[in-house]
Amino acid sequence: MIRVLLADDQALVRTGFRMILENAPGMQVVAEAADGSTAVEMVGQSRPDIVLMDVRMPELDGIEATRRIRRQPEAPRVLMLTTFDLDEYVYAALRAGASGFLLKDTLAGDLLSAIQAVTCGNAIVAPSVTRRLIERFIGTGREIPRHCAADLEVLTEREREVLQLIARGLSNTEIAAHLFLSEGTVKTHVSRILSKLGLRDRVQAVVMAYECGLVHIGESSIHVQPTSPRRS
Repeated sequence: MIRVLLADDQALVRTGFRMILENAPGMQVVAEAADGSTAVEMVGQSRPDIVLMDVRMPELDGIEATRRIRRQPEAPRVLMLTTFDLDEYVYAALRAGASGFLLKDTLAGDLLSAIQAVTCGNAIVAPSVTRRLIERFIGTGREIPRHCAADLEVLTEREREVLQLIARGLSNTEIAAHLFLSEGTVKTHVSRILSKLGLRDRVQAVVMAYECGLVHIGESSIHVQPTSPRRS
């Protein structure tokens, strides 16, 4: 049973999500919160597996609430809820530890799939939405942070290549086919990348890849920096 906490200041939104979850097998809404402070408090009391967190809430916004929740021992995963075109804080939320984000008009089936995926330790990185997010908050003209060179030095050349493909939104299976590797080898590379860079999940890996200039956004598509063939 996946235990879910709903955090949104709009009662109607919480009611809609509750109806969807309560009619789904294996899902249980264990608590609701109308603001960020209450959400942080309820996590300690109800011990959910995942929090559906609104970005904009009174008293404490979803970003800071996410940051505080993720600092707790055995912290639940957090999925941000946003209208995207209005909310300018999603990027910060991913940096705070969220495992992804959903639009509030997402279909019921997609919502349930996202919850199941994140609970299993995956991250929600929709390539089309991620592209819009990165274009808006990072952009191609942004100065590369000074820490990037030192951080990326810990990666092997193959791991850099895998990180670039993660940032394009490719799954492990797709990366394996692209690089002519086994899926098990790709999983090992991904695990090492996250460990070496101190990242929580693939979402933060995507953010870092864009921040550090490993991936650039063209006028109509994402382009990966060209690399020469390398050994695994």
